[in-house]
Amino acid sequence: MRPVIGITGYPEQAKWAGWDMPATLLPQRYVDQVVGAGGVPLVLPPVAGIGGALDRLDGLVLAGGGDIEPARYGAAPHPRTGRVHPGRDEAETALLSAALATGLPVLAICRGLQVLNVVRGGTLHQHLPDVVGDTAHAPERGRYGTHDVTVTPGSLIAETLGRTELTTSTYHHQAIDLLGEGLRATAHAADGVIEGVEVEGHPYAIGVQWHPEVDADPSLFAGLVLAAVTRRDAESGALV
Repeated sequence: MRPVIGITGYPEQAKWAGWDMPATLLPQRYVDQVVGAGGVPLVLPPVAGIGGALDRLDGLVLAGGGDIEPARYGAAPHPRTGRVHPGRDEAETALLSAALATGLPVLAICRGLQVLNVVRGGTLHQHLPDVVGDTAHAPERGRYGTHDVTVTPGSLIAETLGRTELTTSTYHHQAIDLLGEGLRATAHAADGVIEGVEVEGHPYAIGVQWHPEVDADPSLFAGLVLAAVTRRDAESGALV
């Protein structure tokens, strides 16, 4: 049986056919990557009690999206901080906290990386151009930019990718500032921005600032699905 991989969705006003109404959305590429890696995707809406779905999952993807409410990491909002959704913050915090506590494999993408950092007590740069002096990480509204990332040799990210240098698809204006407890930064952009982290002591909990769902390389999703199968089979064996 293929592993079930939960993917966090998010609320947006959406138009289709003759309708214009609130919807829970998820870009198709997340679904395609999970299916291509051999998993069964399950979209998780940001609702109260969603953490209870964790028992039905073999792995978890935290998808990209809007900014995290700055109060969650003890900061006042920057003028450019926007598209906050406290309900999504709360739901993803519950899901991620439970996943980390139980050893469930996790792939946290873009905003997901930032959620991971905040859950671990870290903080964020709220508007990256103020820090690095350019807009290279989000060059144009509605279009992914690209930049190179260097990965620490021997890290889980490097082993999963099979390389330590790559060009990534990028679209974010926030990034990790103070690194959260128990996180190890193992990927960086040339300007010093943290692009990837791993949770120490967890078998497979990776966060990346770039968007692997739009890249041709499926390695991170394949790694997640493999970790999900390995964990499920180990637990099934323990019950025999």
